[in-house]
Amino acid sequence: MSTVQSVDRALDVLEALADQGGEAGLSEIAARTGLPYGTIHRLLQALLSRGYVRQESDRRYALGGALMRLGGAAERMVGVWAQPYLSKLVALSGETANLAVLEGDFVVYVAQAASPRRLRMFAEVGRRVLPHSTAVGKVLLADRPDAAGILARTGLPRRTEHTITTVEAVLAELDAVRSRGYAMDFGEEELGVHCLAVPVRDGSRVIAGMSISGPVERIEALDREELAEGMREIAADFGREIFPAH
Repeated sequence: MSTVQSVDRALDVLEALADQGGEAGLSEIAARTGLPYGTIHRLLQALLSRGYVRQESDRRYALGGALMRLGGAAERMVGVWAQPYLSKLVALSGETANLAVLEGDFVVYVAQAASPRRLRMFAEVGRRVLPHSTAVGKVLLADRPDAAGILARTGLPRRTEHTITTVEAVLAELDAVRSRGYAMDFGEEELGVHCLAVPVRDGSRVIAGMSISGPVERIEALDREELAEGMREIAADFGREIFPAH
């Protein structure tokens, strides 16, 4: 293999592991990448030696700790790159805008642009919340084939009287999110606060979510479909900037 081809295929292997939830066997990696077993084995040995992959006791492969340093730095940069787009969301809605990603079973807020209004919502950057009770969590879960497993593990604790607390009901909500292209949180995480979120895509995959949040009265006064359409356009522009077409 050429050096460039080797790098490309090593990245295919890492992405295959990520798509499998961070851990996979050799046959699963082969099915995802279409690469021969021998090629995959050689690539894994190189990645193992650098700490980007580790081998578990059951002989399966998992993403390694060396990726944390890269991921942390990339996450900080994505937060910086997101600011102009979050500012556009604020201008569009008048409300605080957030960017969040799914890390394991948790939603993590990585960037924010505050509303200019005196009464405004605030989610601390770095804050971790469960996905079932937030709009941004729902758009992230809606793209995950393992959503039911994530929901089962988290236990769906009730945050407010409006929180959806059964796996079946959340999965039905995720079907609706996929159908309409945006998610809502009607006071499910915090009473008196409504949120609307849209996905940020890397081609066909959802890799982040953008949301706006504000007091119930102000959010309900907005034209929801018009707002969602404008937010999707901004999110698509952001996705194209950070993940330009190959």
